[in-house]
Amino acid sequence: MINSCPHNSDSPNEHLLHRLYALQQQFLHISPESMQQVAREFNLPVSQVVSVVEFYSFFYTQPCGRFHVLFSNCTSCGYLAGEQNLMLILCQQLQVIPGKTRSDGLISIDETSCIGLCDQGASLLINGLPVTRLNPDKIAEIAQCITTETPLAKWPAKWFEIQDTVHQRSLLLTEQFIPGSALQKVLTQGADETLSTILQSGLCGRGGAGFNTGKKWQLCREAPGNAHYVVCNADEGEPGTFKDRFLLRDQANALFEGMTVCAFVIGAEKGFVYLRGEYRYLLDHLHAVLNQSRQQGLLGQNILGHANFHFDIEIVVGAGAYICGEESALIESLEGKPGIPRIRPPFPVTHGYLGQPTVINNVETLIAAAHIAIHGSTWFKSAGTEKSTGSKILSVSGDCCSPGIYEYSFGVNIQQVLDDCHAHNVQAVQIGGPAGKLIGAADFNRTISFEDVSTGGSFLIFGQQRNLLTINRNFARFFAHESCGFCTPCRVGTHLLKNNLDKIANGRGTAYDIEELKQLSQLIQHHSHCGLGHTAANHILDSLQHFPQVFEAKLKQHFTAQFDLDQALETARQVTNRDDAAAHLD
Repeated sequence: MINSCPHNSDSPNEHLLHRLYALQQQFLHISPESMQQVAREFNLPVSQVVSVVEFYSFFYTQPCGRFHVLFSNCTSCGYLAGEQNLMLILCQQLQVIPGKTRSDGLISIDETSCIGLCDQGASLLINGLPVTRLNPDKIAEIAQCITTETPLAKWPAKWFEIQDTVHQRSLLLTEQFIPGSALQKVLTQGADETLSTILQSGLCGRGGAGFNTGKKWQLCREAPGNAHYVVCNADEGEPGTFKDRFLLRDQANALFEGMTVCAFVIGAEKGFVYLRGEYRYLLDHLHAVLNQSRQQGLLGQNILGHANFHFDIEIVVGAGAYICGEESALIESLEGKPGIPRIRPPFPVTHGYLGQPTVINNVETLIAAAHIAIHGSTWFKSAGTEKSTGSKILSVSGDCCSPGIYEYSFGVNIQQVLDDCHAHNVQAVQIGGPAGKLIGAADFNRTISFEDVSTGGSFLIFGQQRNLLTINRNFARFFAHESCGFCTPCRVGTHLLKNNLDKIANGRGTAYDIEELKQLSQLIQHHSHCGLGHTAANHILDSLQHFPQVFEAKLKQHFTAQFDLDQALETARQVTNRDDAAAHLD
């Protein structure tokens, strides 16, 4: 059994993931010796530390460069800018092979899944810092800075600026949140009435699944345990989603207060924000807000002078694992283990962090709870629909003139969103990211709501010029890469989906391969261990239903083998320096 030991015995505030990250920063990788050292420090089996290092994509067992560049491969903030491959351009200018560190150790370049900068154009992370709005000219300047070994602190500051644009505001983003206002209200009315207000508001989780928030708090409150915990899931890894990036920068006070309101209701003294590794650059800002809250008496001992109300928040930064957005995988990661989803039931509300009752809500949900605590349930229910109360914050990106943040009352028409962001000649919209729903023009009259089209926030727009087969290949590659590998349907199935799509795109597919895609998709949907697998084929099934012509246009009339034997001999041809006719099967 793998032990649960998230903290260093010598430094009780240091998390295992943070210790490993610090070692990687120092040595540019995590060596076997470092893993043994960490195992001793945390009193863990070496095997557990090794399994953690190998699980997370932002940990490296081989040295990366002193300048380590990760290009996003997302459909919105990815390195393919029109016909230009920006990652390849930088690699050529710096003489780097993608995925390998240059022999002098100066530079390494690779790609990664969406980094949450979809409204900022083609983007990358360099040593964890974001550089946005890439183009060939900026790539050339970056190459020059790296060649001259200019420290990042001396690079143009404007390169690292992220301009958040809010185009549409509703309930949560209209007024400035006043720190302490929610807590003063709940401390006056008491925990029972506060819970009743949350229940009456009809607030449901904003991550897409839509479980009733008040019910979740109530179940956790009533569950027996030695301690209760509040966890904020700030691990938005769904490609096309970036609203949490904005909320963490602009609404951190409301988020932390929402967590504290929850703690007051369920009787928790400890809370965690699980921050995705791609947002590490927000850490200093979040710590500054936390420290200010402590100074104002909004966190810590005897909050606002209320005897026996103690609560504080710790931030744990992930290390690049989409699966940790799933709540039980997140808990495993908090406990210093690989983020492999648990078998449920039991659910976190009764058996969560360290086996204790735990509430897990996402950023937007907790911010909404803070506002409801101030304004009441009637105010919240004044927006939205009967089954979907309140508002929803959307991350709008893709083929539109005005990407950015849009907040609407639930029930908004999809066409309205397209009109507001000035999206023209739209072919399709992917709502909820690759795990969500792909719809065509015939469905643009549908609404964003739990009873119709539900979403965690991603709103990806694809114009008529987009090749939807290429989009599907990108999504399939994403799921194959992000599978935790625990169960065979997802581990193997996602790779088979990717391979089949590649075969069709390369002009070697037949009608047989379409049927194979359908059967594989259904198998993955029904037999995977967790939500990642259950939703990994949604984009393919939706595309086959609404855009069959995209696939049919590439099909051959007769069966062709998926395995290309002649291509498999390419390595042998390179080794023997032969490329004559006799070295080919054709």
